[in-house]
Amino acid sequence: MPLQPHHDGSATYVPEQEPTLGQRVPVFVRVPAGADVRQVHVRTTGDGEPRFAEAVVDRTDGGDVWWRAEVEVRNPVSNYRFMLSGAGGHRWLNAAGLVAHDVPDNGDFKLVSYAPPPAWARDAVIYQIFPDRFARSAAADTRTAPNWAIPCDWDTPVVGHGPATPRQFYGGDLDGITERLDHLSRLGVNTLYLTPIFPARSNHRYDAASFDTIDPLLGGDAALARLADAVRARGWRLLGDITSNHTGDAHQWFTAAVSDVTAPERELYYFDSSGDYESWNGVKSLPKLNWGSAELRRRFATAEDSLLRRWLRPPYALDGWRVDVANMTGRRGADAYTHEVARLLREVVADTRPDGLLLAEHGHDHTGDLDRDGWHGTMNYVGFTDPVWSWLRHGEGPVPNFLGTPGGVCRRDADAVLATMNTYRSLISWRSYTHSWQLLGSHDSARIRTVVGDAARQEVAAGLLATMPGTPVIFAGDELGLTGTNGEGSRTPMPWHRPQSWDRATFAAYRGLLALRRDEPALRHGGLRWVHADADTLVFLREAPTGSVLVLARRAAGAPLRLAGLPAGENAYGGAPALRPDADGTVTLPADGPTFQVWRLS
Repeated sequence: MPLQPHHDGSATYVPEQEPTLGQRVPVFVRVPAGADVRQVHVRTTGDGEPRFAEAVVDRTDGGDVWWRAEVEVRNPVSNYRFMLSGAGGHRWLNAAGLVAHDVPDNGDFKLVSYAPPPAWARDAVIYQIFPDRFARSAAADTRTAPNWAIPCDWDTPVVGHGPATPRQFYGGDLDGITERLDHLSRLGVNTLYLTPIFPARSNHRYDAASFDTIDPLLGGDAALARLADAVRARGWRLLGDITSNHTGDAHQWFTAAVSDVTAPERELYYFDSSGDYESWNGVKSLPKLNWGSAELRRRFATAEDSLLRRWLRPPYALDGWRVDVANMTGRRGADAYTHEVARLLREVVADTRPDGLLLAEHGHDHTGDLDRDGWHGTMNYVGFTDPVWSWLRHGEGPVPNFLGTPGGVCRRDADAVLATMNTYRSLISWRSYTHSWQLLGSHDSARIRTVVGDAARQEVAAGLLATMPGTPVIFAGDELGLTGTNGEGSRTPMPWHRPQSWDRATFAAYRGLLALRRDEPALRHGGLRWVHADADTLVFLREAPTGSVLVLARRAAGAPLRLAGLPAGENAYGGAPALRPDADGTVTLPADGPTFQVWRLS
């Protein structure tokens, strides 16, 4: 894979990262020496009409020719692509890459003039906590388990499937999290994301019975305030989890709605003439909210005392929300309120807390829901998690996939993995891509250790998590090598009292990779240029004005890899030798595997 002409949305290629409507923004294309490019035009589609403007040579750097053009931010989302002309005719360079055939506009590069996501999110490293299973404070022993619960001690195996799964109750609480923040500090995270903490009738709490208070089983409002204070004292951020698609059937809104057909709460849900109601995927304990209701919009978002505002304010001052089932929110039959809801929630979050984050859960194709004035990003399961799983999975049997694909995740080589990643990345702006969450698993999926089978491949997966664009998210316990075959089975209590069971080498790998990300601006803010892919190998560059790094990921051993056009470099992670170009200008990457290596380039 020779180095190709390249452009992405990072600051190296688009110096203006927060364009405004009407602004003319310079954009750059990097053309390697020897490429058949004699002329470059930028094609824009402002107001829906294609226009071409000729680019000029800006500079020559190390044999590469840098072409410059200008794009007018004519619309809130302004598309552009490049036409590269040479002796062999012209080719298009868009966000999907270089092609010699005509392609539709949806894969073009995009400049977005809506207000940008909060600046802190670019440097976030997020740790996801399922509160019932993370840690118990001493106060947890004084609380009586509710009547829906099956009380468990901390070593009781997680059932993983069947009617008991939402009822297993381990009693983790918020003060328990506060007491374990030193572990997270050693790991290197700087943001906590808590799955729901409102009262409910399940251990996952996605069936909220109220949005007005924190579950007393977790320590109540005061415990959240204590946790928030402790997190802020470390300079970290704290994110909550809100269900905009449904409530629980014990929620006071719903109990009022079912008890009186004239109640104002009736319009908050979908009832038919028989009195039956719509629910999430037919689960009757999760009645679906009707966003056609002005009263719902008021209670949920716009009122001064709305649930969205209350928890963003002191003393809790959450730094934002992960929105559960955002892909289904506002969608039902002919009702299509999703984008209205996303815009409304973002307006309210920004009005209440200007640096608040609004992140959408989306389990499949999220590309049509981003780049508007709504969600800042999404949980990138389809563009990161699934392709990484399919490349690094072990064994020949099916690997469970929380998305419900029959047969689970199939095995794929790196070229197919790269095609999947590039397809989803190319259909959204660089801004939305880099502010989406990259994750190796969550409370809704199998554990990464179970998928890949061993510590060596998990290190490769964690390496991709730490070095690719986007916000890395670690599910609590992955850093210790915990296992789980599905979402329920992965909600494993943290083995604090059994340190001998920890995979300390995996913890050290995560810690080292997160430290590398923290220390290398290119890994947080740089562009992404693919260098090589074969069945077992991925090689890419992360490039920033401050410097560049080269990343090698191998799932298995193979032949040494010789690459041209790269400078010398010192190893920054993995222990491989330094890169030194041969007399013919090539560098040789090691052949062992599985391995993950990173070099700082000269």
